Amino acid sequence: MNAKRSRLSTWNKRILSILFILFVAIIAYSVYLFINVYDATKEAYVDIDRIDNKSVLREEDVTIGKDPISILLIGVEDYETDGQNGRADTLIVVTLNPHTEQMTMTTIPRDARVEFTEEEADRYAGFHKINAAYTYGSMFGYGENKLTIEKVEQLLNIPIDEYVAVDFDGFRDIVDALGGVTIDIKEPFWEKNFYVSGERFEFEKGERKLNGEEALAFVRMRKRDVNTIYSREERQRQFIEATIDEAISTNTLFKVGEISNILGENVSTSFRPIDIFHLQQIYSSINTSDVKTFEIEGEGQMINNIYYFVPTEESLDFVSEQIGQELELNNSNELTEQDVTNEE
Repeated sequence: MNAKRSRLSTWNKRILSILFILFVAIIAYSVYLFINVYDATKEAYVDIDRIDNKSVLREEDVTIGKDPISILLIGVEDYETDGQNGRADTLIVVTLNPHTEQMTMTTIPRDARVEFTEEEADRYAGFHKINAAYTYGSMFGYGENKLTIEKVEQLLNIPIDEYVAVDFDGFRDIVDALGGVTIDIKEPFWEKNFYVSGERFEFEKGERKLNGEEALAFVRMRKRDVNTIYSREERQRQFIEATIDEAISTNTLFKVGEISNILGENVSTSFRPIDIFHLQQIYSSINTSDVKTFEIEGEGQMINNIYYFVPTEESLDFVSEQIGQELELNNSNELTEQDVTNEE
């Protein structure tokens, strides 16, 4: 009996030793993750430079992880200008509600016609496409991200709380670091490879895993005939949903070092490291099949020989109301467009 107890005692000690080693390993890896993510996001952090650090359409600042928030995703095209004074190739408003665990996406047409003041665009004051906000904000010192955010706020009359801006290289490298993203391609088409002159990608109908260069071509295509039935906006939403699915997978944890390096070089964001930690805690199990999408309707028009997308007032009002509901905005807490003008 004593010998048996001795063997059990020895075995229990071995189990405890193994568990202790695993515990230490987990703690060490957690510290490694935190340090890498903290350093990278700290380098990527760029403040919006707003009064009281909040949108003028908010009476009170929001708390990440506790309040519903809105995020503006900005895809930056700056390859033609060597990284200077680029333009917003993609604008998507995302809302996240921790109370309902609901996510929504609204694509802002890059050709939407909006007005710029002299303070915002200097000698170019007047009507321009909304994607020019990034350019003018950079050129005249207003702030590229800040001006882009404000133009989206004015268009939809909703607060934008945070932003994430990614250039083409960052987009490609993040997708590759994730090991690619799997997309269910709805319609076949082809598109040029942005990185290799004369090369193009053929996208056949059906499920396919795309690498970084392929994914960039997939979301950017807008000049092929198929764009009328398989729109750029729909493809961008597909990509974001697929990327979220890939990013919250367990395999992504082991790629944090590589992803962190990319964040520091090719991404800017108003999220602080602690904010990203809270987002990961709350939304790591989000079901992308339940994501709501809102569409801004309107028509293309040639005005002074320039093509613009002109949204209908009815559509803008509807989308604004829907996003406001997702953000749980009360009428008493919302400011009107006149209030925004007066504050500015």
